[in-house]
Amino acid sequence: MLARRLHPSVNRRGLTFWAQWSSATVLSNLIICYLVFDQLGYIATEYRVLVLLGVLASVPIYTALHVYHKRYGYGLGLLRLLAGWSVLMGALSAVVLVCLNYADLDQDLLARMAVFGFLAQACSYLPLRYLTNLHARWLRYERTAVIVGTCPLAYSLARQLRERVPIFGMVSTGNEEVEHVADDSDLPVLGALPGLNDLVTHNSIRRVYIAMPLSKAAQIEAIYLALLDLNVDVVWIPDFSSMMLLNQSISQIEQFPAIYLNETPLSSHPAAALGKELFDRGLALAALIVLFPVMFAVAIAVKLSSPGPVFFRQPRHGCNGQVILVWKFRSMRVHDDTEVKQATQNDSRITRVGAFIRRTSIDELPQLINVLRGEMAMVGPRPHAVAHNHYYGDKIIAYMARHRIKPGITGLAQISGLRGETETLEKMQKRIEKDLAYINHWSLWLDIKILVKTPFTLFSRDIY
Repeated sequence: MLARRLHPSVNRRGLTFWAQWSSATVLSNLIICYLVFDQLGYIATEYRVLVLLGVLASVPIYTALHVYHKRYGYGLGLLRLLAGWSVLMGALSAVVLVCLNYADLDQDLLARMAVFGFLAQACSYLPLRYLTNLHARWLRYERTAVIVGTCPLAYSLARQLRERVPIFGMVSTGNEEVEHVADDSDLPVLGALPGLNDLVTHNSIRRVYIAMPLSKAAQIEAIYLALLDLNVDVVWIPDFSSMMLLNQSISQIEQFPAIYLNETPLSSHPAAALGKELFDRGLALAALIVLFPVMFAVAIAVKLSSPGPVFFRQPRHGCNGQVILVWKFRSMRVHDDTEVKQATQNDSRITRVGAFIRRTSIDELPQLINVLRGEMAMVGPRPHAVAHNHYYGDKIIAYMARHRIKPGITGLAQISGLRGETETLEKMQKRIEKDLAYINHWSLWLDIKILVKTPFTLFSRDIY
């Protein structure tokens, strides 16, 4: 049976998360149990259920929001912790309203549980984060490194590593076709490959990064074998700059190293996928309830604007290329939609009501039904018409890769000014680049930021 094991650095990040989560969870739940016992003289079943649900739900929520990630400082780390705790409290509040008898619970006690629970988690977070930073600084000075290679990849790697790892310098490989002039004068070229072993031995080098193109595989193997007997870590950074990757990662299948070139964050992290699913459907249900009067008024206006149905359901590609019917308020007169023709400025097919609801994106509101049905997400690549996908699929590299996740009502491309008509391949290419960037960097926090920014982009002049 094939088993997937994470790279050691990923395991260390996982240990950091579980250590901080365990400490924070134990401390906060002790405080919460004390508050309940002090108020009631015993811990009622309803509060036990809430504590248990909070423990279980905090794992996917905190994972999705990257709480405890080491790249965040104290301030931003506390804000992420507050965001995770707020989402958790919101989910538990929904459970209280739907499943438990709200009248039997002490509202003041619930408020104190929420406040003191967060304060307990913050008190746990700060000292553990300080110890984590101390350990990271100690590792930094224990990992002096050199980079083998002077190609653009090597210098790009050096710039990325210098904040965490002391880079002693570069080593030339002698490959004239990939030599590159240094962008940073304080990163010297220390010599050529024949002197690498002496350089490592005499300067207490603990790590060697090999940054060379795949075409030099034989030379890479020779460097590795030469360093095998030295007390030094050897890390190979493959040059995939000519390939368009999708959420690439490193793992291991039994004894075989595996490089995942094409994988989505949601398919590789089931807990994150569940968190996004619950977030999307819960928000869609709340939005449908709140916006029902607006949608009812728009439906009447659309019906009176021109003959035809209120809703327009168009086949579009969903997750993994599955065809779904996307709901919209009809904004055009009934016409044949078999040819690839996007809406343009002063398009004669658009009704007067349609022009308004398209410009304000009100025509997209029925897609909340698609989200509630699990066919779409609140945030993701915008779904294009099937005919448009057939047209652009063989003209833009990795065009169909945007369908690896559910399409969204809004997305990174839309808040980046790439809405409306894409009359040139260059415009569509830019939209696809943003869609793939969203897939590569997805997080629940990114979804929240996109949703917050979306209302400020609704009146773009490029919407027809």
